[in-house]
Formats: sequence, C-alpha cells, structure tokens
Amino acid sequence: MSDDNRPGALAGIKVIDLTRVLGGPYCTQMLGDHGAEVIKIEPPQGDETRGWGPPFQGDAASYFIGVNRNKRGVALDLTRPEARDVLFRLLENADVLIENFKTGTMERWGMGYEAVLKQRFPRLIHCRVSGFGADGPLGGYPGYDAAVQAMTGLMSLNGEPEGEPVRVGVPVVDLATGMNSAIAILLALQERHRSGRGQFVEVTLYDSSVALLHPYAANWFLSGKPPKRTGNQHPNVSPYDQFRTKTKRIFVAVGNDRQYERFCTEIGRPDLINDPRFKTNADRVVRRAELRKELEAGLASIDGAALVATLIEKGVPCGAVLDVPDVVNHPHTRHRGMVVEHGAYRGTGNPIKLSRTPASVRSTPPSFGAETRAVLAEAGYSAAEIEALIAGGIAMETPRKVAAE
Repeated sequence: MSDDNRPGALAGIKVIDLTRVLGGPYCTQMLGDHGAEVIKIEPPQGDETRGWGPPFQGDAASYFIGVNRNKRGVALDLTRPEARDVLFRLLENADVLIENFKTGTMERWGMGYEAVLKQRFPRLIHCRVSGFGADGPLGGYPGYDAAVQAMTGLMSLNGEPEGEPVRVGVPVVDLATGMNSAIAILLALQERHRSGRGQFVEVTLYDSSVALLHPYAANWFLSGKPPKRTGNQHPNVSPYDQFRTKTKRIFVAVGNDRQYERFCTEIGRPDLINDPRFKTNADRVVRRAELRKELEAGLASIDGAALVATLIEKGVPCGAVLDVPDVVNHPHTRHRGMVVEHGAYRGTGNPIKLSRTPASVRSTPPSFGAETRAVLAEAGYSAAEIEALIAGGIAMETPRKVAAE
C-alpha cells in the first residue's frame, strides 16, 4: 500500500458517507483507500466511536481512527431541513450515497430513494446498511455485531465443545458487512456504465452473517444434523487443529493425505500414516480425539517455531499462534504493506492489491468538522452563507455537547 498521491482505481468517484460506527465506515475507508473522494458527514455530536476508548489521539479513539482515513470531515445537523438542503446540493455531483440510519429515517426526512433521490439524481447509487433490512419479521430492528452473531448461529459454532457459545472476538459481522457494501457499490457502479442509471443497494448485518455460515450450513443441508461446536477443529477435515508443542502453540491445517504423511513424518510418527484407524480424511474426522492424542505424543518434545518453518517449507499449511503485536511486527506483514504509516498515523493496510493503481494513504482520519467550510465552499456556498450555516447550528466545526439529563 503506497503513501503517495497517485490516483487510485476509484479516482473521480465521489462518495457522500453518512455512516457511523463500523460497517459503513469500513466500507468507505476501503473506497477511499482506492482513490474515491469520501466526504464523511457526522451528526452534531460526532460519530459515537470517537468516544470508544481509551486509547485516544486528540479528539478520537483508536476505534474511530482505525476505519476513517482518506475521508474529508464535515458536520451537519440533518434533523434540520436546512441541513438536508445542503446535503441535496452535495449530492448533485456525487456518485454514491451510503448511510446506516434507522430504517425509515431517510424517508421521514423527505430523502427516500424511490420517492425523491431516484428522481432528482438518476445516476446516484444509494447504499443502505442496516441490521435486518426494512421488511420481514425482523425488518426495521436495530442490529449490532455481537447480537447478530447470536441470532444467526455464528456464536453457537464458536467455542469449545463442552463450553458455552462464545462470540467471535473480532467484529466479523460488521467487517463482512462493510466488505459486502463495498462490493455492492462497485457492482452498481459497473452496471451504471451500461445503463447510465443508479440504483438502491441494501446490505444487512443479518444477511452478511448468514452468508458466513459455510461449511456448517452446507453440512446441515446435506446431512440434516445440527452442527456442533468443535473448538479449534474443522468439522470436515482432520487434523485441522491447534496443538501444544514443547514451546509455542501451533495450528496445523492438513487438507489432504500427502500433507498428513509429511506432518506425521516430521513429528516422528510415521507409524500413523498407515494406521488403519486414520487412513483417510473421513477416518480421521470420525476418530479425531484418538488421533489428537497420538499427535500430541509426537509434538510434546518438538520446538513449535522450528516445526512450523519445516512444515510450511514442505507444503503443509501451519502457523505459530501469535499475538497481535507479533503479527504487526512480523516481517511478512510489513512486506505486504499491511501496516501503513503516515506521519504519526499508523493503521492496518488495505488487503486489495492492484498493480497499476495501488491503494494509498492520502489523508489521516479527520478531526470533527475539519473540512466543513472547504466542502461547503466547493459546493458553491459563499463565505457569508457558510458563516450563517455555522452560526445557526446547521453546519458545524466543533461537536455539540450533549445536554446533561
């Protein structure tokens, strides 16, 4: 990931970002990394994740900083009709509007896609991120990552077999929803090349989470047996698990018989290769507990890091179980550009690598309302009009304090 001003693949695309928290901001950071102009419009009190800390840097917590680079910061009170008029003006030359308001909010404000936006801005792509969509039994309800993990079965699959369900530590539903939103927007932009028309795009946490249920849903469709928690083990493959060694814990992901043979040989247990109990993957899955005991006997006296280096060289997928600081400082992480620095800013890199138009860090996460005046001026407002909007609390440069109850 570069740290320069070369135009990215999405240069010339303008995105009006009304989203907050994680899924939407993660999507727009992905678009911004690849060259889109992203104007992040925050409410008067700011994106709530500015306060989700410590740690903090300036007016923002690390949570906000991690998903809001390459954006221009503007603040509007969209509960006011005058601010919605400003938003309409910003949409005149925008390609994408993305929001994650409670379902029905845009319609209540006179900004619904079908009734208003589609007519006024026929080329606009309106992406809505929500918990469950607008209709159906759960339509309109709010959704947060962990609650949706519980409701869609992800939590039931995570944890040790004898333990309780556990949420996935990383907010995987929000992140997957952000990625799906970026994909959806790019699909709609591509289709617009043919039709010349925008469209309404909807991405929900619920749908994104259900889509993550592979292979458990596929197993249930075929077998009719409800999936159970398997801890670190794979439900369809063995040995595919975390193991103790003399030193580090390692994860070994054996996907075929040849890898199994190499693994057994390297840990000094070649006898397990032709053991009739473990001859095929299906045998090993059925007798995974027996196999684990045999493998651990071989691993007990072996240095984990050295074994990982040998196994991966021989084509056996595996890795030491590392902590986050280990990963951030790993030479391969650095080589792949997955840690980026821009002045005092540090963040995770963009995982999408393009050869001619790489992602880049052009700007750090914005301070609240940092470019309110500049963006309004570019939209054609005079200095006097901008001053009036700020004085009237319609646009702002500093966050509005929440009144004490």
